[in-house]
Parts: sequence; structure tokens; C-alpha cells
Amino acid sequence: MIVEHLNLVDFRNYTVADVSLGPGPNVFVGRNGQGKTNLAEAIAYLATLGSHRVSTDAPMVRDGADAAVIRARLAHGDRRVLLEAQLNRQGANKARVNGAPVKSTDLPRYAQVVLFAPEDLQVVRGDPSSRRRFMDQLLVQRSPRFAGVIGDYERVVKQRSALLKSARARGLRGESLSTLDVWDEKLVALGSELIRARLALAAALQGPLTAAYTAIAGADHRPELEWLLSIRGGDPEEDSDITSASAHAPEVDDLFRQALAARRSAELDRGLTLVGPHRDDLLLRVRGLPVKGYASHGESWSVALGLRLASAELLRADSQLGDPVLILDDVFAELDTDRRARLAELTAGYEQVIVTAAVEDDVPVGLRARVVRVEAGRILEATDA
Repeated sequence: MIVEHLNLVDFRNYTVADVSLGPGPNVFVGRNGQGKTNLAEAIAYLATLGSHRVSTDAPMVRDGADAAVIRARLAHGDRRVLLEAQLNRQGANKARVNGAPVKSTDLPRYAQVVLFAPEDLQVVRGDPSSRRRFMDQLLVQRSPRFAGVIGDYERVVKQRSALLKSARARGLRGESLSTLDVWDEKLVALGSELIRARLALAAALQGPLTAAYTAIAGADHRPELEWLLSIRGGDPEEDSDITSASAHAPEVDDLFRQALAARRSAELDRGLTLVGPHRDDLLLRVRGLPVKGYASHGESWSVALGLRLASAELLRADSQLGDPVLILDDVFAELDTDRRARLAELTAGYEQVIVTAAVEDDVPVGLRARVVRVEAGRILEATDA
């Protein structure tokens, strides 16, 4: 897949922006705060329906505007597709494909993007929500229908937690909570589907992660990933001492029900849903030790990069859209010379690579085929090597 043209209206610091891109490497160059990352963020939004920098859409709408528009013309071989996303401050977002209205959740069917940015260090070093978001976005890219599953699950959690809070306030227990049983079954059905998909995704990522990490770090530190599941007892969201809590896919539904029953009193006391994939964590290890708290800075960077490159390899292997667009947002300034060279070599074979950099010389020469200069929300010029 190749992004041939990007048009933005009232997106971040752009009133209007038009930029043409080519196959192979493309570099956005400009000082910090000029809008380079905004271009990368817009492209990635079409594939993930989210930002790698903020958790809601509102910050992406230019100050003073009611909505932002992202339009991109994509090339899938000889086929051209025009995608449009309208991000509204009020009301639901809108989307179009070739001018025809569609659900926003349909956009990832046409766009596949893998973006790596300094914020990805939070995936390996931050709280569990960062790792859940990373895995769920990849899950949606591989199987867009999971956008609906995740959305439905989050609504059930919200409704069930509201019921728990109400029950706590009214002092309800036992048979008075028959409505909660109905929400339990909805939680188990949607949550179990999400857990099974996450387990399968982690298994699929293991091989590509090992290969990518070794290629980047120049050493085999045995990177591993494993889900810590709240349905196995404990709370990965709050208990950092949990060391192993995996489950086999066929067991998930029964384990889920058992865990809900076991934690019913605690949930009523706290007015909070404490069991389910919204409480799970992805444990990352190198050299047999958790990355969070034990890995060096270089190892952490290598794991974060490895996860993104492994994601790209999975999408590349099972996609009919061609290669995903690979975006490296302000990454090279953070890497040493050896890792820069290895990363450039690993990404050179993708159909399209988009790089952002404050200093052009930070980017290896092989990735500077096309340079686009950005200043204060304006596209100044594009030059081809």
C-alpha cells in the first residue's frame, strides 16, 4: 500500500495542507513543533482510528474549528481508493470511501499503517493500558471487525460498573442483583472473544519479535511476551508482582465466570468491574527478566522497535493490501549509529516508508529519497534525491 496524496483541513496546526508522497522512503523535515508528526498522525489515524499521542480525537481538531478532515488517496497496486475521515468536536465522526458514506470502523479495511514513535517507550515501560492499546490497535488492523467487539465490550464494562456503583450506594446484595447476572453474561461473551484474540495475537507476534529484536540489537536476548489475565486471579492492573497468569483459549469462558463469582464482593465494595481484558497486562521480557524495571534504555528501545516491526511483518504476511505503510516518527535522533543503520536496513524493503526528523542528517542517506520540508503548519517544498 502507498499513500499517494494527503489532504488535511483544520487538523492540528494545519488550516489546509496538501502533500504528495512517493513509493519508497519519504522524509518530513522541520524543527520541533512545526507539524511533521501531525502529518504522520493523520495517516496513521485512517488505519487505527486513534492517535499515538492522545487518547481522544478532540485535540486533533484545530483550535477554533468544529471538525477536522483527513483525506488520503491510497494505491493498492493498480487500484486507487480515496479515504476521508471527519473528526467532529460534537457528535459522531463521519467517514467516506470513494465519496460514499461508510462507518468509521470500515476505514482500517483499506488502510494499513505501522507507526513507531518515541511514545512507544511507554508500551514497554508505562502502565498496562499502553500495552493493551498497542495490542488492540494491531488486532483491529488484522481483523477490523474487532473495532466493534472492543467498542461493545467497553460499553458493557461502563454499564456494568455503573450498576455496581448504584448497588453499592443502595446497599444491594444477593438476589437483589439479578440484573447484574445479565451484564455478567454480556461481559463474558465479549471479553472472552477479546481475550482469545489477544492470546492468539501474542503467539503470532513471538517469532517476528524475536527476529526483529535480534536484528536491531545485534544480539539474541530472548524477547518474550505473555498475557497476564485477571480471570486467572489477582489484578494485573494493580499487582506488579504477578509473574505468570496465562490461560488456554478453551478455558477462557469458564475461568471468566469463576473469577466474576470470586470477586463479586470486592466489585460491589469498590463499585468497579475488576475482572476482564480491560484489567489485563502484557508482560514483556528480555533475558528472562521483565523489560519494565530491568531492561536497559537500549534494550527497551529495541523491544519497542521490535514490537512495531513484528507488527508490520504480520500485516505484510496476511494482508491483501500489500505492505503496510511504515512510519518512523522522530525515531532516529533517539538511536545510536548502529541501531540507525540496522533500522534503515530492516525497513528498506517496504513499499513505502515515511520518516519525520528535526535534523535531516539524523536520517540514514538510504532513506532520504524524497524530502518534504515543513514549517509552522505549511508544506514548503518537496525534493527528490
